Amino acid sequence: MKISVLTIFPEMFEALNHSILKRARDKGLFELEIVNIRDYTTNKHRKVDDYPFGGGAGMVMMVQPIFDALEAVDKGHKARRIYMSPQGQVFSHKLGVELASGRDIVLLCGHYEGVDQRVLDNYIDEEISIGDYVLTGGELPAMVIIDSLARQIPEVLDKESLESESFTGDFLEYPQYTRPSEFQGHEVPSVLLSGNHAWIEQWKLDKQKSVTAEKRPDLID
Repeated sequence: MKISVLTIFPEMFEALNHSILKRARDKGLFELEIVNIRDYTTNKHRKVDDYPFGGGAGMVMMVQPIFDALEAVDKGHKARRIYMSPQGQVFSHKLGVELASGRDIVLLCGHYEGVDQRVLDNYIDEEISIGDYVLTGGELPAMVIIDSLARQIPEVLDKESLESESFTGDFLEYPQYTRPSEFQGHEVPSVLLSGNHAWIEQWKLDKQKSVTAEKRPDLID
């Protein structure tokens, strides 16, 4: 899978050059392309925004640089083109799995007051939000999407890790513990040290149910 990101702040995506995502890219499990929209403007000052017609606060990103950047990375409109927007459908684990199993993706990151509406009407397939709030740009939401869906790509994580985590099944994940078994009087549940796999699996299931009931009862409903 190839993920292309169109942005005017490519340096922000340095955060993705570490840990699990870096190892996955080094193995060729997916490709990440960061594209600077400014490279496609016809303005000699590399300007990509202008004042909105009809007045209003802030600046709007112009259609021409975005269109040319889209054509450069996705000629023929073969990829799934997504605009990061608080007006879009709210991102979920289910949507991340769908994105990871589909065709290549282009993520457009807006900034300022957003992008010229003609971009959205004619060259973008859908809008996705990461929550009901507004950020200064689409870069952080795009990184959230990339991190979430990349984990679903085969071999990025081991299968067992994906099967037992929150939102994969009906319940949230059970509590996790590691060494030492006792710290300042706080002990790991004895069942996890028992070696009895049947007891441990039942404990995990019981904890998943109780954690979900306490923290996210809406998932049970």
